[in-house]
Amino acid sequence: MAFYRSRVHHTLTAVAIALACASAGAQSAESDDMGRFLVDKGIVNKLGEQVTQAGRVISDRASDLVVNAMGFLGVPYKRGGNSAESGFDCSGFVKAMYEQTVGHVLPRRSAEQAAATKPIDKSELQPGDLVFFNTLKSAFSHVGIYVGDNKFIHSPRTGSVVRVEDMRIGYWSSRFDGARRVEPKQPKP
Repeated sequence: MAFYRSRVHHTLTAVAIALACASAGAQSAESDDMGRFLVDKGIVNKLGEQVTQAGRVISDRASDLVVNAMGFLGVPYKRGGNSAESGFDCSGFVKAMYEQTVGHVLPRRSAEQAAATKPIDKSELQPGDLVFFNTLKSAFSHVGIYVGDNKFIHSPRTGSVVRVEDMRIGYWSSRFDGARRVEPKQPKP
């Protein structure tokens, strides 16, 4: 676990450097692989643009969620897994990221996560939103977390690891099942 906490800290530092460099006009002065990846792929710029758009402010929680999720790149897939120690399956990864970062408890299964969240149009996607895919000839059978620039982070399948992928590649684009937003819980009256 200490290894993954170290990676999260390293990733937070990389994002802070990348955001600072991007806001100062630097294009790729980062010496860190993660920071360079975020800048090269336009994720930092996308986040920056969305933060400054009139009427649209991405919450710190969504940014924290993406940064936290990036800290788990390389964790092995494990069917039914829901921790870095045991490995993650897709919905276990999403559930763990939301609980750890936002404190929001999502259902365990991807179809249940889809049912418990607000449908949004693909054009409305913001970092931290959920993206769903039909990978098992069943609606909402796979889920990931949108990170920006048409990319999402997920735990794909047995023999693989948590990774970032492009939603535009043929496999994912042909199986896209919809986007959802996790709405903050409203206090009970």
